[in-house]
Amino acid sequence: MAIIQDDKTLLSLYRDPATREKGFTYIIQKYQERLYWHVRRLVLDHDDANDVLQNVFVKVWKNLEGFREDAQLYTWLYKIATNECLTFLEKQKKNTSVSLSDVETGLSNTLKADSQFDANKLEWKLQRAILGLPEKQRIVFNLRYYDEMPYEEMSRVLDTSEGALKASYHHAVKKIEEFIKNG
Repeated sequence: MAIIQDDKTLLSLYRDPATREKGFTYIIQKYQERLYWHVRRLVLDHDDANDVLQNVFVKVWKNLEGFREDAQLYTWLYKIATNECLTFLEKQKKNTSVSLSDVETGLSNTLKADSQFDANKLEWKLQRAILGLPEKQRIVFNLRYYDEMPYEEMSRVLDTSEGALKASYHHAVKKIEEFIKNG
């Protein structure tokens, strides 16, 4: 069965009690992979990404009825996913009673433990450079670079001005370039 691509149709299916589960299943099918990779780039570990993504879809199920369509469904889903990632990372910091730099070191170690890791490959250098960014810059960089999200959409997802997002992205790119040159 082909995935319905039109969000309005998906939302109509969801809002009809007779087709609610089918509509929700189609929404998951349409957005699951994109959201997974967004989450995975922020939390790094596959199992953690799956856990966070599961929480995302639970929240979507609970709140989709109230979705007013002020923004695109895609933007709304990314906002929920981003917030769930931040909540997850915050819990990691609190549960381990360690500093943010220790959490980032742990994320870096997770990356290095990957069986495919090769510190000399550019993609791995890029991942290590991204990990070295402050959390907000890392999120902005990932949304712009990997998801190619326009600043206008990003502004809605992160509740930040477009100008601040452009500055964050610019600073992130400079830090990454510096890391790749010298790292």
